[in-house]
Amino acid sequence: MLPFVNLSNDPDQQYFADGITDDLTTNLSRISDSFVISRNTAFTFRNKPVDTKQIGHELGVRYVLEGSVRRAGDKVRVNAQLINAEADAHLWADQFDGDIDDLFALQNEITGRLANALGTELIAAEAARPAERPDALDYILRGHAAGLKPASRASYAEAIRLYEHALAIDPQSVEAQSRLALSLAGRVLDSMTDTAAADIARAEALVGQALAAEPRRALVHGAKGEVLRAQSRWEDAIPEYETLLAFNPNLAGALHALGQCKLFTGSIEEVIPLDEQAIRLSPRDPYIGNFFQRIGLVHLLQSRTDEAVVWLEKARSANPAHLFAHAALASAYGLKGETERAAAELAEARRLSREGYLSSISQARKRLREEFVAAPKVRALYEATVFAGLRKAGMPEE
Repeated sequence: MLPFVNLSNDPDQQYFADGITDDLTTNLSRISDSFVISRNTAFTFRNKPVDTKQIGHELGVRYVLEGSVRRAGDKVRVNAQLINAEADAHLWADQFDGDIDDLFALQNEITGRLANALGTELIAAEAARPAERPDALDYILRGHAAGLKPASRASYAEAIRLYEHALAIDPQSVEAQSRLALSLAGRVLDSMTDTAAADIARAEALVGQALAAEPRRALVHGAKGEVLRAQSRWEDAIPEYETLLAFNPNLAGALHALGQCKLFTGSIEEVIPLDEQAIRLSPRDPYIGNFFQRIGLVHLLQSRTDEAVVWLEKARSANPAHLFAHAALASAYGLKGETERAAAELAEARRLSREGYLSSISQARKRLREEFVAAPKVRALYEATVFAGLRKAGMPEE
């Protein structure tokens, strides 16, 4: 992580560039199994010609991140690029713009977005590296890369298969145990499995093993939160996600998961800000369709139907395989009186669902009460909006 260069006309703005460098160094060091050169060593390269191959060889690193900060009036522009030090080849570059109303908040937002984007790029780059004899970490990285694809039955199956390979090589790997649990619980939460009970049981056992080995590891708490969420134990899951976010507040997925817990416990007013923050931190997230869908659902529950349609259409475009986006859109279109569009969305949601709970209003109501264990306040909102819309879309009562 090379010191970001201050390109502003004012040399006193160097502190902002240094703040970006410091925060990114800290955030990148939180990526599991990563090795990030310390700030004190990295800053010795300030204002010197950069030879990435030489730096890689000298420091024993595979990747170099460099960037610049330019401030003009009330505007700030940050450029960053990731370089493969072994090949001296650019892997990724991006640009971030912001207004200096609150410089500290802007710095946090920029570094959070960079850390999310870079984490994804580094995992993908490492997973693509050839290995004649893959070890457990190789399979973990490949599984993580598979899990960063838009959610589908195939992507979940691929990630799970790779994590199983990692565990076969190293049965005591807390990383493999946790990530396998995350994937098993994730496909239950996304209704992309035919073995939900078995998946949850396996995930719960894996989390128990991981917690016994490393009770203070943030990833383990994230996995436990996902298992609890898959069990609809929303109140119990909240402190697990809060522990994870205390360690790393830039985890967009954890913010989204916490939002679901808040929704079903009845704190509906807290949900949209959490998903909006997730979008700001990770605007190109492979799961961004889920973030859009949650915001659309909350608008729908609060009878802001036009706003709901905007967000739910974005969710459907981001991931056409997400059945909940189609189901919520069916309801929203139904409430707007667009019955043909509503019926088409309901038909697609049913095609994607293999569990039968979209067969009738009574089945959907039962699932909300018994499986999701939604608070009474939330169930009342569903009755007045979501179920009313689905009824107009053509869903029978029984």
